[in-house]
Amino acid sequence: MKEDKKTEIEKTDNKEELGRREFIKKGCELAFGAFLFLGILPIRTSRAGITASAEPETPGEGYNWEEHYYAYLIDTRKCIGCGMCVRACSLENKVPDGFYRTWVERYEVSERGEVYIDSPKGGREGFDPIFPGFHSTKAFFVPKMCNHCDNTPCSQVCPVGASYNTKDGVVLVDEKRCVGCGYCIQACPYGSRFLNPITRTANKCTWCYHRITKGLKPACVQACPVGARKFGDLKREDDEVRRILATERINVLQAEMLTKPKCYYLGVDREVR
Repeated sequence: MKEDKKTEIEKTDNKEELGRREFIKKGCELAFGAFLFLGILPIRTSRAGITASAEPETPGEGYNWEEHYYAYLIDTRKCIGCGMCVRACSLENKVPDGFYRTWVERYEVSERGEVYIDSPKGGREGFDPIFPGFHSTKAFFVPKMCNHCDNTPCSQVCPVGASYNTKDGVVLVDEKRCVGCGYCIQACPYGSRFLNPITRTANKCTWCYHRITKGLKPACVQACPVGARKFGDLKREDDEVRRILATERINVLQAEMLTKPKCYYLGVDREVR
């Protein structure tokens, strides 16, 4: 009987929690509409720190936020579309089936300038040959992910401060605060966020924050067999990514959006958005 009572109490608590989330979500939808109408949506992020309302993830004892500022580099000239990075990410972060924190796109350009883009299963199983009749003059692979922008539209539209920037340059989501309204998902120009079907909260790449704050590489970087993905700390003078950014021609995706992304690309072609 005691166990039955405990179960009933837990069910009641769960219902109350779901009710609380639904209430907050509806309230946020109304408030967000008012903000848009009145043009007073506040800016919530800054490079100097996290949002005013969100609690940062605890990176571990002895970790100093002020000593790091992270960046990510992708060399599209090296990527072979094997999908090992996508599989490593899914395993490391327990990504739900059918969703991806990082994915790989294949670009095929015909002699007439037609561009064919696909990403079957996020590229995690590699790519089959292109369909017959499409004569390619150029083909390449482009890994994509959250760009961890300095000027984050996703955090700016979050009505509860669940999306936030850390002092070391990472954009995270506080699942305890997130109400699953989906505004950040719609606001992201890179399509890098999704609503987790299990937790009903926003989910995305965190650069494996639980790893990098312990001195480890993100799972996707460690799994890449050709070194197409690189992760760096711009506050380290001997950092490879810092050196490449200073000496080579790099690009960012959708620079016109002025989001100031920290995911940089080498060798990316003009067809890529």
